[in-house]
Amino acid sequence: MKIIHAADIHLGSKMDSRFPKEIAEKRKTEVRNTFRRLAKYAAENGVCAVLLAGDVFDSDIPFKKDKDFFYNVIGNTPSVDFLYLRGNHDSCGGYEGRELPNFKTFGPQWREYVYGNVAVRGIEMSAENASSLYSTLELPKDRLNIVMLHGQTADAAGKDRVCLKRLRGKNIDYLALGHVHKPQEGKLDERGIYAYSGCLEGRGFDETGERGFILLDIGEEITHTFVPFSERTIVERDVDVSGVSDAHAASLAVRAAVAFDKENLYRINLVGEVPADVGQMGEDAEKYLADACFYISVKDRTRRKIDAAAFEKDVSLRGEFVRAVYADEELPEEEKEQILRCGLRALAGEEIEL
Repeated sequence: MKIIHAADIHLGSKMDSRFPKEIAEKRKTEVRNTFRRLAKYAAENGVCAVLLAGDVFDSDIPFKKDKDFFYNVIGNTPSVDFLYLRGNHDSCGGYEGRELPNFKTFGPQWREYVYGNVAVRGIEMSAENASSLYSTLELPKDRLNIVMLHGQTADAAGKDRVCLKRLRGKNIDYLALGHVHKPQEGKLDERGIYAYSGCLEGRGFDETGERGFILLDIGEEITHTFVPFSERTIVERDVDVSGVSDAHAASLAVRAAVAFDKENLYRINLVGEVPADVGQMGEDAEKYLADACFYISVKDRTRRKIDAAAFEKDVSLRGEFVRAVYADEELPEEEKEQILRCGLRALAGEEIEL
């Protein structure tokens, strides 16, 4: 028997602040498509249930089109149960008027669904039950037990916090968590483990790397495998461009260092030391590299090599500025370098990236 653990889909997430509008709109569509692909995968691979451990929607008040899409996918996948436990983003909405035989929900008290020799029990955390939910969880030791929660693992109980030490010794075999968008797992106790499936699709450069779901194989015990499933991967790389003279040379160095995948999104951080007269390279480098992948963002984080002697007789404002910074004996060398880098860019009318 197979069960899928997924979470943090965030249907309706705008992403406008993360990407240009055109890219954001396409990514919104791809997030929806990936959930549809997940349902299809479940149906075609004999999965009996999909555990959705919170934040299916990005808002407490989801757009009607997102709710309709979600329930249409479930309705069109009748062979698979969808167990939906709301998280901190979608804690108030999502259930109203939706009665589908394969759509299962949770609430403020523990609720259980049984599939063969495994039981799935979950509760939606709130300020009211954040402490008491641990004492009310009782599981038999002679069967396999999956528990669903949404929150950050912590040493103490609280709203949106999962206290692992209070779940130890509870006969949990697999603790299916949502809230953390990066896949990760750990040992709960001698019997069980806890795991975050992460989000299905990265939504910004704070969500880099493989994204997908966890496939549980249920036999005499529970085994689990992370399945990469995202439409695209978001990648961040530092590339040393020391010594280059302009953005074109920097872009050539990037192409030599990065094996681009045309379908993915990249953030490239230019690092290293370049001559003081080299202008800000990020925007121009993006243009040179635009054909390398689906989307690219280039940040110029290089240091400018400043020759103090070259500014000794410079009567311009730049010269005065450089001499004043070098003359300040209280400033650490690292701070001087940062001040000079930002100041010279500002004097040149360039955008400053701290």
